[in-house]
Amino acid sequence: MKKLIHAIYARLDRLLLPLAARNRKFAGVYYAFFNPHFRREMHATAAGRQHYFLHEESSSIATVIIRRNIHRLEKGLSMVPRKALFATDYIDETLTALGNMLKDPALDTVLLKYAHDVLESYFQVTQWPATASQPGLYQQLSAQIKPQLNQAGLHCGDSRQAAPAPYQSRPRADISYADFLLLCQQRCSVRTFLPTPVPKSMLEQAVSAAAQAPSACNRQPFRYIAATDQPVLNKLANLPMGTAGYANGLPCVLAVVGDLSAYPFERDRHVIYIDASLANMQLMLALETMGLASCSINWPDIENYEIKIAKLLKLQPYERVVMLIAVGYPDPDALIPHSEKKTPAGLLSYV
Repeated sequence: MKKLIHAIYARLDRLLLPLAARNRKFAGVYYAFFNPHFRREMHATAAGRQHYFLHEESSSIATVIIRRNIHRLEKGLSMVPRKALFATDYIDETLTALGNMLKDPALDTVLLKYAHDVLESYFQVTQWPATASQPGLYQQLSAQIKPQLNQAGLHCGDSRQAAPAPYQSRPRADISYADFLLLCQQRCSVRTFLPTPVPKSMLEQAVSAAAQAPSACNRQPFRYIAATDQPVLNKLANLPMGTAGYANGLPCVLAVVGDLSAYPFERDRHVIYIDASLANMQLMLALETMGLASCSINWPDIENYEIKIAKLLKLQPYERVVMLIAVGYPDPDALIPHSEKKTPAGLLSYV
């Protein structure tokens, strides 16, 4: 009976799919009433938006706003030619978020210094009318910020100012393209590891490298959850369909989790996957430099699997697993699939 129901459903799906593909309105009906596969994404997006608006005055959402808007200010400061006055449509939101951030007893002082340094540069170069309240409000906030930064050893106005600086002042890596290409070729998907624990310090170093990846408006809407101990490690490793045959030999599994509460609009719902994936590649290359190997593990959007992993990792309704990553010391005798890659000719075109 179960097979018969599945067969009927599959037949109906094939009949309705061409209509949904041809007509946008019918596609909405199709996915609303017949095909349920986008419902969890829609619920997570709605839950994320609701959390954002409900907690807009909280320090957690304030940090999201600060990360985005301070980055926008930096882009404005870096423009050539630079406008005499810009960011008037979001500077009030920025200052309000800064005030909300200051209410948090567990203040992120590094982020606070970044915001302070950029705002300091911004108000020094922009030409506000004498009647404008924004410069005065910033000065009031600055008076509250400086003592906290001094207490944390992050002094305002020092040579480590977190504000736009010339490209030539950026740190430079002494590495050639040939060396980098070799590192990329060295990295491969390893599925057989030595039974050696992965040091937490190395995971932290790899995540530090991942954090340097580009992120839309610098929000970084993702986090890593590391499973290194039983029984959670075994449960997590065996959840994906793609780990059959090697799950029980994984010394560490990272769950990459996106946070949809970083966005007030549906248009940004895919950014968690883009930003996290950019960071993940840097993380895996960093692991290679430390003698560790990795294997990226696909996480398809399947309802019963989503329920299980959300329960195991205690995820919020607005959090979505992007992918899993196995980490460990590679078995030097392990066989690695060749995995022939596409050529530049197959990947690159010009318009």
